[in-house]
Amino acid sequence: MIDKEDYQEQCCLLKMNQGGEKIPVSRVLEKLDVYLENQDFEGARRHLDYWEQEAEGYKDYQGELSVINEKIGFYRKQGDEAMCLAQIPRAFGLIEQLGMEDTITHGTTLINAATGYKAFNQGSTALPLYEKAKRIYESALRPEDSRLGGLYNNMALALVEEADYERALEYYHKALKIMELQDQGELECAITYLNMADLFVVRDGQVEAEQEVTKLIEAAIECLNKEDLVKNGYYAFVCEKCAPVFGYYGYFIYETELKNRAREIYERN
Repeated sequence: MIDKEDYQEQCCLLKMNQGGEKIPVSRVLEKLDVYLENQDFEGARRHLDYWEQEAEGYKDYQGELSVINEKIGFYRKQGDEAMCLAQIPRAFGLIEQLGMEDTITHGTTLINAATGYKAFNQGSTALPLYEKAKRIYESALRPEDSRLGGLYNNMALALVEEADYERALEYYHKALKIMELQDQGELECAITYLNMADLFVVRDGQVEAEQEVTKLIEAAIECLNKEDLVKNGYYAFVCEKCAPVFGYYGYFIYETELKNRAREIYERN
């Protein structure tokens, strides 16, 4: 249950400006996950708006940046291009204001921005941002860090849009090597396998790519069927996201099964 103080009108911002308070970012993100797991998207929007206002009132610019980064992803998933892209210059402005250029936080913001642009068919704008994030992450993170895996997967998607298939494959394989090391990493591996199948079809054509696609689809199924995966809201989200891809490749029974898995989890929550 979401407490109404997470979204009700704030009290007195004049009082908040004095003491250097900060918003509870971890709690904000935990509550956001609850909204999303229950598919309460209007509640999630109110929640983010409320905590953005709180951060502004506190003059907690790092907290504000965290919320705006979440807004980029939220509006991207909602398909709201105008609201998604409107957050990006605000996020970069806060990075500059905070003097956080070339930090991991800057790298994460670059990735969020690039993924937003890519989602709305602006791959040529996204790629330079991914490249800059890559330089930051590779210098600051351990090679097996899951954040690098996510970056490589997203870079590959953008490269496919630019018809740079060989580089895209290189980054998909890099992403797989990292995700295979992660707890619950099978979910990300499944998504990557399906993305690779799409690459081969775009590059080689449906008939020529059939053998390679079959291997990749079967690898994705094996990942999603791992018994020790936690069947939570994120698992439901991945099942829902992957289901139409299986249908596209003729795996209609498995498409239905994944949709049912997702529905059962959402109903249970």
